[in-house]
Amino acid sequence: MSRRVMEQPRRITDSFPRRRRRGPGRLPGRLKDKKNKDKVQVKVRDCPRAPSQPTPDPALLEMLRRFDLSWEYGPCSGITRLQRWERAQELGLSPPGPIRDALLEYRDNPDVTYSLWHEYDL
Repeated sequence: MSRRVMEQPRRITDSFPRRRRRGPGRLPGRLKDKKNKDKVQVKVRDCPRAPSQPTPDPALLEMLRRFDLSWEYGPCSGITRLQRWERAQELGLSPPGPIRDALLEYRDNPDVTYSLWHEYDL
């Protein structure tokens, strides 16, 4: 028999290096560098809102949600609410002024800055 017949078929995963699996002694997310052993890595998504950011009023969030759902100001996916407001203003669509004021006041708050569909970039 030829050697080709006896070999296993190649898989796409064969071209990538193998990674060692985590054993019972290794914890996920631990640093390999011994100097940084005491440091803890924190993901931005896991962090609570910074204390300097005031919590927006539920009525404000409802007003922003209605702005997102109003298609007369153009699409809102892939851009911030303030960018959408400014684009609508440049096109002469007369977006509501209180929306812009709220967006500027809560500029650092992602709940206010981004629309409902900000994660659905086109």
